[in-house]
Amino acid sequence: MAGPVHYGFTARTAALFDAHPMPGGEEPGRVVRVDRNRVLVAAAAELWHLPYPARGEVPATGDWVWLGANAAGEPAVIGVLPRESALSRKRAFEASSESQVLGANVDVVGVVVPVDRPLTHNRLERTLVAAWDSGATPLVIITKADLADIADDVVGKVILQAAGVAVVTTSAEQGDGLDEVLAHVPAGGTLVLLGPSGAGKSTLINALAGHHVQDVGPVRSGDGKGRHTTTARELVPLPGGAVLMDTPGVRGFGLFDADDGMDEMFGDLEGLFGRCRFADCAHDREPGCAVQAALADGALEMRRWESYLKLQRELAALNRRHDAAARRAYQREWHQKVVVAGKSQRAAERYGQEMARDRAGGDGKRGKRKRS
Repeated sequence: MAGPVHYGFTARTAALFDAHPMPGGEEPGRVVRVDRNRVLVAAAAELWHLPYPARGEVPATGDWVWLGANAAGEPAVIGVLPRESALSRKRAFEASSESQVLGANVDVVGVVVPVDRPLTHNRLERTLVAAWDSGATPLVIITKADLADIADDVVGKVILQAAGVAVVTTSAEQGDGLDEVLAHVPAGGTLVLLGPSGAGKSTLINALAGHHVQDVGPVRSGDGKGRHTTTARELVPLPGGAVLMDTPGVRGFGLFDADDGMDEMFGDLEGLFGRCRFADCAHDREPGCAVQAALADGALEMRRWESYLKLQRELAALNRRHDAAARRAYQREWHQKVVVAGKSQRAAERYGQEMARDRAGGDGKRGKRKRS
């Protein structure tokens, strides 16, 4: 089966198409870019600019698709194959509970961290949680390491923060670390880069591709922020058969249904939970709490614990918005707690009044209480 080999089509991908045949499917393709009302799709011999599929799921950058013809006999996307991985985030507006797929069928998520700005720990952790949850393998890529006076300090902090994740130091200007980045991407695999504007992604992409692919914008000296030089997610073929997916600078990364990623990123905390004296420990003021003990002796950073709690609250709030039944259950549970608390308070007051009446009897014997 022929396919777009420059965009990651391998024997493994051909087997995926064989396992998911589709009536009218004539040849495999891969979505290179998604525009406002059309998709750019790579076929074996050429690129096609095609309308969205008439039915079914709207494709995302990186999706494998069946190409065929529509009712008018024109080339068309007639179906999207199941995704082997999907990097998603919550849509940007606060009230939303929907996910936005940033990239599909990604093998490695490169989290870009520049050394020329303060390290935002919570942002790094939440991005790594999303990377683990996507089904891909995260990789931290430190850029601008030629700024040697601060690079060592940033690298040390990142290695501690991203425990269990490989960290590569690069200088696109000097060509350092590029081979090491590519060594983490399997043959024909896809690497996606995530990072804020001005992080050096475009410079890194140009260096990895070996030619000018992305424009490079200036970075403000005051706050280290840059303009978006990338405006759409797009696949870029790399020498050696790998594929790179660039993404616009991501200002925020709202998590979406990232339980698996939380387990990967905060597995050490799960181990602490199992050592608490009580199975339902809230990890606050309970005696025998392993979390509080670890915080007290410095084995667990307060910043890391607070970051975990913040991400858990974010996911819980998202789940309540996303699942109407869960929201109703949450409201019923809260109402029940209020009612039970009120009943308990009234019962305690009645009991106190009855005990007072018994003592007022003066014979030292408890009187028979009337049923209330």
